[in-house]
Amino acid sequence: MQTNAPTEQLKIVIVGHVDHGKSTFVGRLFHDTGSLAEGKLEQLQLIAERRGVPFEWANLMDALQSERDQNITIDTAQIWFQTKKRQYVIIDAPGHKEFLKNMVTGAANAEAALLLIDANEGVQEQSRRHGYLLNLLGIRQIAVLVNKMDLQDYSQARFDAIEKEYRQFLGSLGVTPKCFIPIAAKHGDNIASISANMPWWTGPTVLASLDEFKLANRPVNQPLRFPIQDVYRFDERRILAGRIESGTLKVGDRLLFSPGNKTSVVKTVERWNAPSSDVATAGESIGVTLTEQIFVERGAIASLEVNPPNDLVRFKARLFWLGRQPFRRGRLYKLKLATQEVECEIEAIERIIDSSTLGTITRTEDEVYVGRNEVAELTLRTKRPVAFDVHADIIATGRFVIVDGFEVSGGGIIAQDDYPRRSVDGSIRSEHIYWSHGKVTAEHRARRNGHPGYVLWLTGLSGSGKSTIATELERELFNMGKNAYVLDGDNVRHGLNSDLAFSPKDRKENIRRVGELSKLFQDAGVITIAAFISPYRSDRDLVRQMVAEGRFIEVYINAPLEVCEQRDVKGLYSKARAQEIKEFTGISAPYETPLQPELELDTDQMTVAESVARILEYLHICAEEDEISI
Repeated sequence: MQTNAPTEQLKIVIVGHVDHGKSTFVGRLFHDTGSLAEGKLEQLQLIAERRGVPFEWANLMDALQSERDQNITIDTAQIWFQTKKRQYVIIDAPGHKEFLKNMVTGAANAEAALLLIDANEGVQEQSRRHGYLLNLLGIRQIAVLVNKMDLQDYSQARFDAIEKEYRQFLGSLGVTPKCFIPIAAKHGDNIASISANMPWWTGPTVLASLDEFKLANRPVNQPLRFPIQDVYRFDERRILAGRIESGTLKVGDRLLFSPGNKTSVVKTVERWNAPSSDVATAGESIGVTLTEQIFVERGAIASLEVNPPNDLVRFKARLFWLGRQPFRRGRLYKLKLATQEVECEIEAIERIIDSSTLGTITRTEDEVYVGRNEVAELTLRTKRPVAFDVHADIIATGRFVIVDGFEVSGGGIIAQDDYPRRSVDGSIRSEHIYWSHGKVTAEHRARRNGHPGYVLWLTGLSGSGKSTIATELERELFNMGKNAYVLDGDNVRHGLNSDLAFSPKDRKENIRRVGELSKLFQDAGVITIAAFISPYRSDRDLVRQMVAEGRFIEVYINAPLEVCEQRDVKGLYSKARAQEIKEFTGISAPYETPLQPELELDTDQMTVAESVARILEYLHICAEEDEISI
């Protein structure tokens, strides 16, 4: 083993098609850099001799792998080999999935890659996929090693042909490899020293090319991103622990925790077995305590208020799919981004690409999925807001993996889009905001429209008939020349409330926002028909308080649960009973019936037409009291 080891360290990943010689190459690399434990090579050679089989360099890698799996000699953080210039850590990536998981989840971040191609077999589909994957994950320092040159009689023509073909493919991705090197790993050709078998080669050895790779600068000048890994309690202190992925954090900084928009000031920076300091930068694993004990848990991402991440329920992405089963629209999957975990689904697929040919794959509308080894440009939607950045801006919070069942089955990066961003002072509320009164009064609008504005609030279980009655009522009012508009629960969640999920807290905020919108519509003189389950009385009462007195009409669309389940055309109740949908009203979440609604319609006994007629009759009574005809 070498002594006086250099302190500079570079993480690399070595990839290649099955049987293109990766294990042989790594075993030879260990030997040629003097990175093996003393006697290890002789031990394995003796074992091979006893078994009567030839020694293979791949056996060395397999033996080291076995030791690591048993946690005897090598652990995942050990430096595997070194040159005079620096130490190198090989990120263990035996397959696509492991590589993707390690890279995207931040378990290990490679700064460079060695990609092996068999000179005998040439460029394979897997070779192209590896190239695409490296590009997708932002690894730009790539050396391509054309291995097994001995099986091609060290032919320059064969090497040149492979280089031309693969360089052209990488070029179509916008990737320029650092170099192509002809090697024969079995014999050590061009690994640590120039091979006498290839006098035509005037380029570097593998080790020389590795030493030419540059260390990435720590992203200390980027915006702060501090994903919370865990929360520890010591005495009366709560320590938020994690790794700073970018930026700088110091005592006195006011942190914004996304998603959730909670803020507090850093009181102390905690370290384990390290000198204390009030400042921490990218790459450091630390803990912080806060001046105000707000509730923060694993998954939150801390930033400075002046430059927060996006905090949304949808984003555009480029995704590489490796799952045995296709990635399908209409199914829920688990998305992991930094320390966040949240359910997600495909909202739209813009393009599907064959990762080996780069050709576009066309499918019918009935076949909306991404197949194995395919790449997709798509929009993902999450069940609750996630904090993220565009990958080109901040790598660590701009890439993710998708888990199907219990397997990491895909991963990708977040693409640029016109994402709405919080302003710098978005968490600061002004005390100098006043309601603006125009010169057109509610009475003026009522005389012009022929009716005042109302909020007809239709509440009831899913399947009770709210939306059906609402749309029929809107049509009847429109045909009568009245200004009417339906606010539907699903519709507002596509835009206005797209960042909300279905927890009690999110349901409350959903109704509050709809209430504010209904208030504005009513003020404009519109008969607003709001069709929402709105299961909590307090939320409905809140909207009643917002709207002008006498203009809020609560309509209880009453249907027994069993009737609603029979009408369940979307299959939501069956999914809820199968526990595929959580917090579903009537099954796993409560519905609080109105105590004194203005109208109650028993839709298991009344037709839609009868229900609409009852509402119109009630509106006529209200209008007569206002001395306006409807």
